[in-house]
Amino acid sequence: MREACRRRCYGLPPYPPTPEPMRVTDLSEVPGTTWTLCQVLRQSWLQRQLFLKLLRRDFAERYRGSYLGAVWAVLLPLLSLTVFTFFFGVIFKIRWPAAPSGDSLHNLALILFIGMALYNFLAECLCRAPGLILAHQSYVKNVVFPLDMLPAVMVTSALLMLGVTLAVILLLQALVGELTTTVLLLPVIVLPLVLSALGLSWFLSALGVFIRDTQQLVVPLVQLLMFLSPVFYPASALPSEVRPWLEYNPLALVIEQARGIILFAQPPAWIPYLFALAASLLLALLGAYWFARTRKGFADVL
Repeated sequence: MREACRRRCYGLPPYPPTPEPMRVTDLSEVPGTTWTLCQVLRQSWLQRQLFLKLLRRDFAERYRGSYLGAVWAVLLPLLSLTVFTFFFGVIFKIRWPAAPSGDSLHNLALILFIGMALYNFLAECLCRAPGLILAHQSYVKNVVFPLDMLPAVMVTSALLMLGVTLAVILLLQALVGELTTTVLLLPVIVLPLVLSALGLSWFLSALGVFIRDTQQLVVPLVQLLMFLSPVFYPASALPSEVRPWLEYNPLALVIEQARGIILFAQPPAWIPYLFALAASLLLALLGAYWFARTRKGFADVL
């Protein structure tokens, strides 16, 4: 105030008004910036503290109010494995074609459990995605919050649960069976499934804002996906005219190759894998682009 009076007394021009800082929701708001998957990863790294905070909150909400807390992350896979072993191996006495030698009951349980673990990861992402933005409407009003981070946090949280389940599977295989160096390729094999889940989560989370029926439609489609994937049956059991269509199902490829490297010590089929990786990367890019194009209308709808 004193400086302003002094400038008026001496006939000096007033200070120009301080421009408002540009409020940026994500990198797509910066002029001259193209919103791509790489930009999302870069933004997540720059705001990694926020990302980790949201990830811890999402993980904690899974077991909030339970007595055992995070112990369920290990206990649930063991209970599921026990159920699969009892019903499929003891009651129904199902035998898996070309199963590895040794304890057939143990092999059958792990074969089924690997398929269910990978399917549950994708199913959780697809079922939670349509209601994700609706469950965080307060963030939509906050123009400095990167909304694109919410689906990435959700997928990462589901990926951590998948990692715990796969660790239990590897431990049991090491105790009862045999582990080979091919298991080191497991993160590489799972990568197309993670990229597909990320792209579909971006797409469905944005679509769920505008079409509230999306969540109800996704649930039966996810259930159908379980029967279209070799979760409870080997791909070789399908008719020869149907089997080639499994190549277009990224979940089917990941399940078959994960079983091969964990239980059968088989190296991956790299050519189908590279095609699946390219398709999943394209799906992630399209999902990111769709989210960026539609997120500007979230506030109007909500």
